[in-house]
Amino acid sequence: MKLISSLLLLVLMHSACHRPASNSIDATANRIITGAEQTNEYLPYLANKRVALLANQTTIIGKRHLVDSLQSLGINIVKVFGPEHGFRGNASAGAHVADERDSATGIPVISLYGRKNKPSKDDLADVDIVVYDLQDVGCRFYTNINALSRLMEACHEYDKELLILDRPNPNGYLIDGPILDMKYKSGIGMFPIPMSHGLTVAEFALMANGEGWLTNKVQCKLKIVKVANYDHDMTYVLPVSPSPNLNTQQAIMLYPSTCLFEGTYLNHGRGTYFPFTVIGSPELKGKYSFSYIPVGIKGMAETPLFMNEVCYGLDLRNYDVNILRRKKQVNLEWIMELYKASPYKEKFFDTKLSRQMNSIEVLTGSGQFRQQIMEGKSEAEIRASWEPGLSEYKVMRKKYLLYP
Repeated sequence: MKLISSLLLLVLMHSACHRPASNSIDATANRIITGAEQTNEYLPYLANKRVALLANQTTIIGKRHLVDSLQSLGINIVKVFGPEHGFRGNASAGAHVADERDSATGIPVISLYGRKNKPSKDDLADVDIVVYDLQDVGCRFYTNINALSRLMEACHEYDKELLILDRPNPNGYLIDGPILDMKYKSGIGMFPIPMSHGLTVAEFALMANGEGWLTNKVQCKLKIVKVANYDHDMTYVLPVSPSPNLNTQQAIMLYPSTCLFEGTYLNHGRGTYFPFTVIGSPELKGKYSFSYIPVGIKGMAETPLFMNEVCYGLDLRNYDVNILRRKKQVNLEWIMELYKASPYKEKFFDTKLSRQMNSIEVLTGSGQFRQQIMEGKSEAEIRASWEPGLSEYKVMRKKYLLYP
């Protein structure tokens, strides 16, 4: 009881320290408040427990890492699990991450993006509760929800409760794309959801439980701290880059559309400091006036496609993303346009040439998309092929919403 009382006092002090200065009471009251920031909702629950976290550089309260904050508040953190890009977020996309000991805290960090992808029985033997707090960007091919599902399975298997500190989805307004055809199930698409799913991670967890998507249809015991003052249509500017190549708000907003170019023989800005906001190829010289040169950048793209070559194409860095918000659709015009402009169409979707890991089928989750683009189908025709699956998903999604 003494520890819990002390924690409650610390919670009040901690909350006051992280409350933003404002002359307007209403402005403060209406500010989006992440689950992690609401320490009064979960610190007493963590008291006297051995805690593990799945965390990365987005796991913050204010400008401080949640792990550092919890340690300073007397919470017993016994280990951290690290996802793709690592605990501190400095590993390149797709690169295996090794176990380590965090230099700042001394806490052991167990990688779930290296020799294994979920905690083992031994990993959880000295743990009472697991905390998940990762910033997602609302796309099926962004791997955080896959890491969450595997963590849920491990928590069920070894009888551990999972506490999710929810965060806003910056693309929460967007529910679009074909539903994953499960024959294209992969490490970047594990569940029958559209490319942009319109869920927070906590809502996804409820859906995974409710729809029986976990292995053997198991259900994980969940406790959720919701985001305060949030709805899916709100604009949310991420305070920390969620991964090395999503390093601007513009990239995050364009990502549901421009990530499709990972399934093509075009450079989509890897090897620049503005990935996912430019798209080009040396073969488009004479078709476009805009150009850029990809180079090797440690921690982002060390050997990008067309390295040290001049690429010509689209510059979307100043594209008005409010157009996307109004339409509530991924942009298909860019990939349709660049396919038409390509002088060597037989290479356009050749991922062996581009050294990309994922084909356009795996990215879209559709076996039709490649042929539809090659045949010059209209956007309306392509979108029609996503039905009735997309509409059925939108109806099913409503059962799991935590926010308006």
